[in-house]
Amino acid sequence: MIRIGAAGALLSALLVGGTVTAGPADATTASVGSICYGDLPSQAYDTLDLIDQGGPFPYPQDGTVFQNRESVLPRQSSGYYHEYTVVTPGSPTRGARRIVTGERSQEDYYTSDHYATFDLIDFGC
Repeated sequence: MIRIGAAGALLSALLVGGTVTAGPADATTASVGSICYGDLPSQAYDTLDLIDQGGPFPYPQDGTVFQNRESVLPRQSSGYYHEYTVVTPGSPTRGARRIVTGERSQEDYYTSDHYATFDLIDFGC
């Protein structure tokens, strides 16, 4: 699997017919930022490696369709996004950290606050 950064995800969204808008009035992208791959917590690297390998995953919910009910990520058809747990050390539950992947353009988003905000992972920094 080839992973792309923020610029590649933007280009891919344009090529596959996604809508790209900008500006503070756009609520669907207002909470999507960017994070350098090197700034992720170490457990996120483990999750990304498992995604690339196709598992096995530590939780049965990993790999399930992410519905984007919060409408924070760009709108896509149902089944486009999938979610994976980023283990939180010391947490008795799955915790709040996830990686959400997009299928066609191979973009990866990280959230540390259970879907309130997302950062597109930039693999180029």
